[in-house]
Amino acid sequence: MNESMQDLLRYPSSRIVDVAKALSGDVRVRILEALGEKPMSISQLAEALGVAQPTISINVQILESVDLVSSALGANREKICSATCRSIQLDLPVKPGEGLHRTEELHMPIGMFSHCSVQPTCGIVTKDCVHVGSVDDPRSFYMPERFEASLLWFSGSGYVEYYFANPMPPGVTIDELGFRAELCSEASSFQMDWPSDISLYINDMLVGTYTSPGDLGDRKGKLTPDKWRSGTEYGQLTEWRVTQDGSLVNGAPSASATVGSLGLQYNKPIRVRLEVGEDAENRRGLNLFGSDFGDHRQDLVLSFIRYSE
Repeated sequence: MNESMQDLLRYPSSRIVDVAKALSGDVRVRILEALGEKPMSISQLAEALGVAQPTISINVQILESVDLVSSALGANREKICSATCRSIQLDLPVKPGEGLHRTEELHMPIGMFSHCSVQPTCGIVTKDCVHVGSVDDPRSFYMPERFEASLLWFSGSGYVEYYFANPMPPGVTIDELGFRAELCSEASSFQMDWPSDISLYINDMLVGTYTSPGDLGDRKGKLTPDKWRSGTEYGQLTEWRVTQDGSLVNGAPSASATVGSLGLQYNKPIRVRLEVGEDAENRRGLNLFGSDFGDHRQDLVLSFIRYSE
């Protein structure tokens, strides 16, 4: 018997979905069975279960993510896995929102905008560097292939607007709303000193303006495909946050918008708009990066944050 196991591991109601998903796979349940008596290495588990080592590794990682399995490196640098408990207890939710995480995140591909206003230079490319429609033709932004976008851009003033679902159930309030995107200015080819004022609006309320320093192309983006040869390579990961007291851009106070002033309703979409305004001091467009371009493997992320369970 594995004496290092706890008798009981207790989970709060906010982790029910994670634990249920971890236990929903036959391979993961068999891994827990195999580890019930003693710790085993990845290769030992693969041999005992008759499953390929990469499959074992992936499923062990899922069990680790909910603390049902712990791992350490053995003497030969091989991963040794142990079960952490003999039984678990799940606290069921008893009121709206109690089964949610403290932070719920929605991820939106950059090409899934609902409205836009763009002007040349402009364009959209996929992760394979295939242009959607024609370069510098605003009509390309209305083609269905835009959903596959990994990079989009426009110069001067303009905007792209996205509709996010509100995942909060009726009666549940949030303490903060966050938004992250990788972006930079837009110039012909690239230009490091080329500032652009990029503003975020949520439900038409100004959250804050980020001044991008330039169109960044002095090095290869960490994720940008090698065959991309059009100047812009990466952006800056920028975060807007709306709290109960005001809003911030990258941690600095930016505007008076509060969570309460956004007019969030559980049965209505949340409209998120990235805009370079016609009255902006620096009207030099934007480049918006998806998960296969730039430096950060993410699309657009909208976060719903509660301070307590």
